[in-house]
Amino acid sequence: MTDALPATHPLVDGRTADAPLVRTARLLDVPRTPVWFMRQAGRSLPEYRAVREGVPMLESCFRTDMVVEITMQPVRRYGVDAAIFFSDIVVPLKAIGVDLDIKPGVGPVVAEPFRTAADVDRLRDLESDDVATVLAAVTALTDELGTTPLIGFAGAPFTLASYLVEGGPSRDHARTKSMMYGAPQVWHALLERLSGIAGSFLRQQVLAGASAVQLFDSWVGALPSRDYREYVLPHSRAALGAVADLGVPRIHFGVGTGELLADMRDAGADVVGVDFRVPLSEAVRRVGDGVALQGNLDPAALFAGPEAVAARVDQVLDDAAALPGHIFNLGHGVLPGTDPDVLMAVVEQVHARTSR
Repeated sequence: MTDALPATHPLVDGRTADAPLVRTARLLDVPRTPVWFMRQAGRSLPEYRAVREGVPMLESCFRTDMVVEITMQPVRRYGVDAAIFFSDIVVPLKAIGVDLDIKPGVGPVVAEPFRTAADVDRLRDLESDDVATVLAAVTALTDELGTTPLIGFAGAPFTLASYLVEGGPSRDHARTKSMMYGAPQVWHALLERLSGIAGSFLRQQVLAGASAVQLFDSWVGALPSRDYREYVLPHSRAALGAVADLGVPRIHFGVGTGELLADMRDAGADVVGVDFRVPLSEAVRRVGDGVALQGNLDPAALFAGPEAVAARVDQVLDDAAALPGHIFNLGHGVLPGTDPDVLMAVVEQVHARTSR
């Protein structure tokens, strides 16, 4: 299936084809459990804070040299088995002209929220020229990473819609749900447009050199399974489907989605991310053995001291013992105050315990 990729792609020329993360996602034998961390490239690293000093978040996401440096920092420091592309879920929306910003301590804020069918028409298709500097970073990273795979990244349609409809972060998603239930035609038109944008962004990252992708759904845990399947699943499936012919592993992760794990599998995931609320041994019962699982150490546990952290890591590995494939990760992103040395110790522990 990788025939659709360029001959110089690392999955085609052999650089990452046998990487533990790629093989795990394909349910193949691996020499050790691969490990990486969501938000591993971020505020917990002093070198990240130094590079980002005085540079707004969204600006940093469009500066090729900065994206490359920030993405590489945790790979150099921790020896993780994958790099996660430094970006933000609203980058493709900014790239097509949506008036938004990421405000420190708040998150993405949209100047003119989307509430009507006319608003949907404000979203145009994402073209490669819109994210040319971003894609240049992907290609540069592919060259620098060598045999370490780069994970491409995009926000899922529901979460993107929530930011657009609410105008920013929301605790209850009242406006989002009121559109979903009260104006379903507008809702589906909005998510269809967003799935096209997210899928295009994923595809362009893969063609530029990414060896896997993750579709991240921050807020979809606010929905019950029945609503997810009716209002979200077709659109997440379309986003992930945009790279189906390229043969790259597809990871799908959401927060608070313990009740949606099987649904997220059905969206087309090769790897289902599990947050820290559901043990992996229970998650595999809900999902089945046809996909790998990713997770799921509680990021707050990293503050508990060396012995407690080591015990929690062992517990995750114990829970994962019977899985058909396991990628070790946190059950959400690295918290800003996390000690980098603790993360390094986690990587070393996972590799030491699981090496075969």
